[in-house]
Amino acid sequence: MTSYLNTENIARSKDGVEYHPLRPFLPENAKVLFLGSFPPQRKRWCMDFYYPNFINDHWRIEGQIFFGDKNHFVDVANKCFRIDEIVAFCREKGLAFFDTSTAIRRLQDNASDKFLEVVEPTDIHALISQLPHLRAIVTTGEKATETICTYFGINHLPKTNERIPIPNPFDQNSQLRQNRQNSQLSTINYHYTAFPPPHAPTPCRSTRR
Repeated sequence: MTSYLNTENIARSKDGVEYHPLRPFLPENAKVLFLGSFPPQRKRWCMDFYYPNFINDHWRIEGQIFFGDKNHFVDVANKCFRIDEIVAFCREKGLAFFDTSTAIRRLQDNASDKFLEVVEPTDIHALISQLPHLRAIVTTGEKATETICTYFGINHLPKTNERIPIPNPFDQNSQLRQNRQNSQLSTINYHYTAFPPPHAPTPCRSTRR
């Protein structure tokens, strides 16, 4: 089975700074990119993939929406998620995953976004440039929404279900423009709020990781 762990980042995490423990999951056919804040501590994981905390409802929501069964991706007996089925599903549907922070410092020993200090924000343009069919960026949580707003220079933090424009990165980057000339980028918040910019994809937001 393919490993999605970033072993180099795990090895260099020290002195209170954690580097992202997972590699970006970027299927070439991806139309939606989910960006959270940062994974929870590994002691809270039940699989080596995105949204690994068993109490997080992300994969239950996906199961309910697409299959009418919140436990479609859940191994109830073993209290874990079915990673192989999840990965196959994400590839089929064109769902990509990473986070808005590449390195963080935890101010408290828990999984709350409230106590995450962003040490190194993610280069979101670099992610977008690898996704030629991208149409939406979904931020999953308030911290992720704050970070992406800072990244794009958005002064207004959107509320749930509110849509606001984001700057078009393709106007400022010729390589991105070349890769994405016929696409539109907007952002949605997983509560769900959306930021539709001109000629560009959408972020979204959830509260629990």
